[in-house]
Amino acid sequence: MPATPRVAFYAPLKHPDHPVPSGDRAMGRLLLRALATAGFEPDLASRLGSYNADGDASRQDAIEAAAEAETEQLMARFSALPSDERPALWFTYHNYYKAPDLIGPAVAAALSLPYVVAEGSRAPKRAEGPHARGHAAAEAALDRASLLLVLNPRDRPALEAVSMPGQRIVDLPPFLDMAEWPPQPRGPRAGALRLLTVAMMRAGDKLASYRILASALAQLPGDWTLDIAGDGSARGEVEALFRDFGDRVHFHGLVADNRALARLYAGSDLLVWPAVNEAFGMVFLEAASQGCPTVAGCYGGVAGVVAEGTGGLLAAPGDAGDFARCIGRVMAEPGLAERLSAGARANLDRRHTLAAAASVLRSVLAPLIATEALRA
Repeated sequence: MPATPRVAFYAPLKHPDHPVPSGDRAMGRLLLRALATAGFEPDLASRLGSYNADGDASRQDAIEAAAEAETEQLMARFSALPSDERPALWFTYHNYYKAPDLIGPAVAAALSLPYVVAEGSRAPKRAEGPHARGHAAAEAALDRASLLLVLNPRDRPALEAVSMPGQRIVDLPPFLDMAEWPPQPRGPRAGALRLLTVAMMRAGDKLASYRILASALAQLPGDWTLDIAGDGSARGEVEALFRDFGDRVHFHGLVADNRALARLYAGSDLLVWPAVNEAFGMVFLEAASQGCPTVAGCYGGVAGVVAEGTGGLLAAPGDAGDFARCIGRVMAEPGLAERLSAGARANLDRRHTLAAAASVLRSVLAPLIATEALRA
């Protein structure tokens, strides 16, 4: 294996330096850092996006044509490099039917590179209908992969059901770089329960989550306040949902600075987010870095980052009444908020650090590169 193997990195949904913040962008950046920490030299191979929200056929035509041109350009560029400067492995982050990897499999095959997918998902129900082409491309990419890294535990059963011969499936829990989240002082809980929400404001699942949250708060007994950090095209609708709560709710807008956001987490008793259709949710780990536990809706892989009963409480998906019950439990049980706070941070330190992710990547990628080098 080369002393510092180069890794071609690609994120077809949202590239790591995309201007719009999101959990997907954050995870892409973290994976680049984890690869470097693990002893590899990651390089962003392409910024071409393949996202097709509704499966529009003309848009899919344009995406596939752009991907074909990008593939040819990359193969020519990599082939022209000296052998020790070429990538030793292709690494794709987040391949699914709305944003399949249309580049990596072809480049990896042409250059005899190991091909790896982190956070890939199979969705058989999309095999027909408007997303059929995206589904087929995503499935082909997953079939080509030597290694699938699972960030969302809910993806594993479908991946295992159609696993290819010799293909490995390995867990890679979502993680934070704690250098970006230095712990801020937490004061003792006193008075009203201090709730916090950190989420973008846009139509679809985010707005649905805000609706559930507003409905849950309307059912809460006792005294509470809510800080909301976030912005977006649906801000007016979100503000309207919480208008009747008056000065109990304070809007901070977009908080892009990690240190300022960390102070919000540290100054809150509970992060509250219904998490409609979230894959796992980076905000839960960010909150845990400051000892802020969570009440979350149990969608997707949320249970993989929020330790139920230890670092937070999980409500039935989409159930505002159960969400209110979970918050009410923290209000009613003496010492529960403090126990969950300690448990959230302990769970993060045990499973969700940059060092832990780098260790997984080093252990599973190095053998792939070494095996391919021997074949060459």
